[in-house]
Amino acid sequence: MTASTSLFRTENLQKKFKVMGYDPWLILVVIIMISFGLVMVYSASWDVAFRIYTDPNAIIRRQVFNLFVGLIALVTAAKIPMKWIRALALPGILTAIIALLAVLLIDIGVGPKRAFLSGSVQPSELAKLAMIIYLAVWMESKEDRLMEWGYGLIPLVLMIGFMAGLILLQPDLSAAITLGVVALVMFYLAGSPLVQTLTIALGSAGVGLLLVRVSNTGKQRWVEYINGLINVEEASYHVKQSLQAFHSGGLLGRGLGASREKFGLLPAPHTDSIFAVIGEEIGLLGATVVLSLFAFLIWRGFKISRQQPDKLATLLASGITFWIGLEAIVNMAVLLGLLPFAGNALPLFSYGGSSLVTNMAAVGLLLNISRRRPIEGKANKHVTSLSVGRRNRRGRVSRVSRRRSSSR
Repeated sequence: MTASTSLFRTENLQKKFKVMGYDPWLILVVIIMISFGLVMVYSASWDVAFRIYTDPNAIIRRQVFNLFVGLIALVTAAKIPMKWIRALALPGILTAIIALLAVLLIDIGVGPKRAFLSGSVQPSELAKLAMIIYLAVWMESKEDRLMEWGYGLIPLVLMIGFMAGLILLQPDLSAAITLGVVALVMFYLAGSPLVQTLTIALGSAGVGLLLVRVSNTGKQRWVEYINGLINVEEASYHVKQSLQAFHSGGLLGRGLGASREKFGLLPAPHTDSIFAVIGEEIGLLGATVVLSLFAFLIWRGFKISRQQPDKLATLLASGITFWIGLEAIVNMAVLLGLLPFAGNALPLFSYGGSSLVTNMAAVGLLLNISRRRPIEGKANKHVTSLSVGRRNRRGRVSRVSRRRSSSR
């Protein structure tokens, strides 16, 4: 094949994507991440699968099935009309709340109550995406009144507090914090005055500190984190084994499939700790590639959000991008001992049905938004909102994207 023929085919592919309207670079990076993730899930999981199921392929088969479901979710989200998102925002958040309540009420034995079907379905993952969609629709519907304390700030705190409280009862501190941080960032990007944003941030930080103080798990993790910063030998067992994996991998790694830590030493090698397995098998080079892929995805996501002519698409794209980026950064930072331990999965890499399917659905929404279609209809038709005041102080337009004409 000549260089001119290859270039011609590349240009044809780009034209096809342009006709469909989807962002080709976002599609490319997601394909690379999912493919890379499948390879690493198999490498990290075959020993665990053999010990638990006496079948080294059991976990990878489940992940392939999760991927199939995720592709359906991605394609559906990429094609759904944007006006349907407004209509589905309220039913979606109510479904998430019912699921969070059900997982607490259904008797699943002793221990944390976080999932259905032997851990295959985690309502907290659905709640994150449902909350992002609902907040984007809700914040757009408020328009300038979002900046009023009784019309925007207090209802937001009540909504996030209720959802985070249900997740804390499971208990899942990291998921609750993630939900709160994403909501705060979306509120800021919607045009919230700095004083309101700081008020929520300081209040949330105070609640978080209180939870750490009263929770045995939170207290232990905080002590292990501080001790680990002073002396790595005093860090938690999970962090020490993770750092050992990175040290063993060096610059180029021990080789694909050659990790030693995954053989019963590194906790959850195919889920929370998959980044450490990547660091051991492919080395610093592989870890840097993963970090670069996430950086590229985040860049494309925020670029898409900035190009939107309407506030709903801007907030939705920004919220999804920040959520995926936050999950990735927290996961990698925890395994390097840079943050207190949290159970965040590595998006599009870690094994898990709920995480993979919701992340792929979120990517589908990003692709949908990248088509830059104008929003149909009025924003306030399908949103049920809380109102705790009647002040009429006007707010500012979104920092991410000022209103432009929806015609192109």
